[in-house]
Amino acid sequence: MVVMEMLKGIRNIIFDLGGVLLNIDPMKTIDAFGKLGMEQLVGDKGLTYDHDIFYMMEQGKITPDQFREGVLALLPHRVSYQQVDDAWTAMLLDFPTVRVDLLKSFRKDFGIYLFSNTNAIHVDRFHSNFRNQHGFEVSALFEKDFYSNEIGYRKPSPESFQEIIRLSGINPEESLFIDDSLPNVEGAIACGLKGYWLEPGQKVEEIFREYL
Repeated sequence: MVVMEMLKGIRNIIFDLGGVLLNIDPMKTIDAFGKLGMEQLVGDKGLTYDHDIFYMMEQGKITPDQFREGVLALLPHRVSYQQVDDAWTAMLLDFPTVRVDLLKSFRKDFGIYLFSNTNAIHVDRFHSNFRNQHGFEVSALFEKDFYSNEIGYRKPSPESFQEIIRLSGINPEESLFIDDSLPNVEGAIACGLKGYWLEPGQKVEEIFREYL
């Protein structure tokens, strides 16, 4: 009943990626960079990337090679680009089949979108991993998949949500945004979208189990 109330008047659903649809483990990337000698990765907030190079990459302000060189500058010794990529993408795990099925079911009743704070290296690896796991392109699950590095803005900035609304042509009052970051959800609501915070321990397939 709670779910049906949440979806009342909703015509579009915008999903976050990591932690909502895609299983991730940021500690794997932190550990991987640590093995390469990086000490500056973990900031005061814990699982964060406390350096401008990571935020610039997520906004598409630098190229993948510029990012790789920026990471190498943080390391005590030079490693290969492939080692940088493997460490950077170590956090990306699986996209469970049950969530693929959920999105397919949702598409019968809603316009389904994706909006992720991410970067070109992660997008390439995530798309490849999904293709290998499920045998088709992940973009086929969505009306449109939006990535911060492509639109030039990161959540929770107002500009990011305004750009998603503009590019998709959706009516924000009829659109629900789902994210596991409370600030991102609050940012979406401030821009006129409906919002749902996926709290720690919650799984999207359990909340919407009646759609499976």
